[in-house]
Amino acid sequence: MKRILIIIINYSFLIINSNGQEPGLSLQKAYELAQQNYPLIKQRELIKQTSDYSVSNLGKGFLPQLFLSGQATYQSAVTEPNLPGTPPGVIVQILDKDQYKLLADVNQLIYDGGAIKQQKNIQELSDDVEEQKIEVELYKLKERINQVFLGVLFLDEQLKQVDLIKADLDNGIKRVEAQVNNGVAFKSNLNVLKAELLKTDQRAIELRSSRKGYIDVLSLFVNQHLPENTKLETPVTDGSVLSSDIQRPELKLYSTQEKLLGSQFNLVDSRNRPKASFFFQGGYGRPGLNFFKNDFDFFYTTGIRLNWSIGGLYTEKKEKKILELNLKTIDIQKEVFVFNTNTQLKQQQSELEKLQKLIGTDNEIIDLRIKVKDAAKAQLENGVITANDYLREVNAEDQARQTLISHQIQLLQALINYQTISGKQ
Repeated sequence: MKRILIIIINYSFLIINSNGQEPGLSLQKAYELAQQNYPLIKQRELIKQTSDYSVSNLGKGFLPQLFLSGQATYQSAVTEPNLPGTPPGVIVQILDKDQYKLLADVNQLIYDGGAIKQQKNIQELSDDVEEQKIEVELYKLKERINQVFLGVLFLDEQLKQVDLIKADLDNGIKRVEAQVNNGVAFKSNLNVLKAELLKTDQRAIELRSSRKGYIDVLSLFVNQHLPENTKLETPVTDGSVLSSDIQRPELKLYSTQEKLLGSQFNLVDSRNRPKASFFFQGGYGRPGLNFFKNDFDFFYTTGIRLNWSIGGLYTEKKEKKILELNLKTIDIQKEVFVFNTNTQLKQQQSELEKLQKLIGTDNEIIDLRIKVKDAAKAQLENGVITANDYLREVNAEDQARQTLISHQIQLLQALINYQTISGKQ
């Protein structure tokens, strides 16, 4: 593992340090800008506002509740007292058949079994779940940024290699041109090198065009105009990147979902507890509370009310079973996610080991190709070989360097992928 880390760090710095580029846009900064400007981020504020309103409304459950009602009725018969032995002169009023009542009921909840508290917890945890889902989606942006960012770095190295080839071709053209002028070489040899130089210029045009396309895509992600010549910093890593510890936002999402189900367990219990409240009922109507008084009058009733609905006890057991099954489902999803993530980490680790070996071989091949090319350069100068022979060795060295560049970028990409998969990028 240490050997892999040393190779990774060495070659991560090789690409940028060998050319002394000034710092530009970093990968971490690209992540931050992309996440800040991704349209999904707007949903986070909506979730927060919805949560605040919902929790505030639930809190009002302990405020006094006022109910107003009224009625006017007509009935076919009324109670008529028929008391034997009623003293003379005593008149008992008979109630009118039309009756009126206007009522105001005030109910103050005293104890609700903890239902409102659990509903608040559920609302807050539900919002946490939604926010964490957004975090998961935002984290997926990193994979797309990685592809674009490393694509630009790869093209930059290709362009540097084109400059090296042009330098070799220019050197060869000068030597052959002198030979042509001295009559010791054919002009066709010179034309071969010049044609190859033009092909190299074409290659540079294609690479710069591709780089501009990548930069334009990156501009959309970060929501900023990036000039065509924007420099990108090669990512720098430390010794902790190869840790197999997983810190992905998906794990926090599973944990939050489990807490949400735990609160739903508590809500089932609280709904089946008795509830107590203070009530006050005041009214005005005819008759009042005194049925022997057939006049409009004010009246009131007050006291403490106890309610206990036992209907929920019939379904409590099954409701909890459903919640238990949901918890098991989340556990399975978490287990599958961890398994797949560890599998990906093993694959990336294997990729790192392979690229380490390939890069070591690439450097040996390049050293040999440089020696062959230098020998060919001397032979060309002495007229021993033709321009085509020299060009073949130049292209062979170029191909070896292209392979090294490809493996270096692949190594860097494998390292960043490892970080991204483990959640440390």
